[in-house]
Amino acid sequence: MGKRTRTPAPAPRRRELPDFTTLPDRVPPEALVTTQAASDAPDPEGGRDTETEFLLRNAAL
Repeated sequence: MGKRTRTPAPAPRRRELPDFTTLPDRVPPEALVTTQAASDAPDPEGGRDTETEFLLRNAAL
């Protein structure tokens, strides 16, 4: 019986990385605009005072 020889797996191809040694020019804040209509986020507490509710719920320890 002959010996099985193991062939080494081929080395993975190295991906060329982008060159970040020079960065693009800065964008002034005045030039930044939204492309969609933006609105305020909804109130997560729904207008309730959750701190007082927590205190009243857990005050009878």
